[in-house]
Amino acid sequence: MGEVPPRRPLRADAERNRLLLLQAAREVFAERGLEATLDDVARHAGVGVGTVYRRFANKEELMDAVLRQKFADIVSAANQSRTQGDAWDALTGFFEYACERMSMDRGLMQMLNRVDDHCGQVEQQRGHLEEVIEDLVRRAQHSGALRPDAVAGDFIGVIFMVSAVIEFTGSVAPGAWQRYLALLLDGLRGDGPPRNPLPLPAPTIDDLHEARRTSRAPKRPRKP
Repeated sequence: MGEVPPRRPLRADAERNRLLLLQAAREVFAERGLEATLDDVARHAGVGVGTVYRRFANKEELMDAVLRQKFADIVSAANQSRTQGDAWDALTGFFEYACERMSMDRGLMQMLNRVDDHCGQVEQQRGHLEEVIEDLVRRAQHSGALRPDAVAGDFIGVIFMVSAVIEFTGSVAPGAWQRYLALLLDGLRGDGPPRNPLPLPAPTIDDLHEARRTSRAPKRPRKP
């Protein structure tokens, strides 16, 4: 009897299935958001849900595999913005890019607005992104293009507000977020006529993280 050939075709099939599932998950999470199920992904990929479980232990593992790269792309765009010569264009160009990506990808938008305690790599990327945003804000203020009482947390707030507009108007006016982003950014400019002072201190980035955690906590039923 001859030698038994190695089982490379099975490994190749397994890798093809994995890539097929990842692509299906990208599309499903982008369209339906993070509420989509493994059954949804399997159906979109044209396979049984058992095939999904053979490649990924659970939905969180699949979701992290998909969204980790998308988040890395956002971080990369922020780093590239640092190389732009005009500080205001660098700051606003990044936020326009990030909001456009959110408008096309509901899962990415939800991920940007939540805390991922279960995925240390995503949280590490988020921390780096926040450092880059702080640097872009400092540069824009130093140039005089950004109002002096603005802080990095204000721009995280801009992301929250624009994501709400995307969710609210997406089915009737998909591009409406661009109008509201322009209004928000115009209010943050430092050049031109004097601005009215901003009311109240700005929430810190840590405050916003705590707000994310609080919003995810289950609400207690009211006592009768």
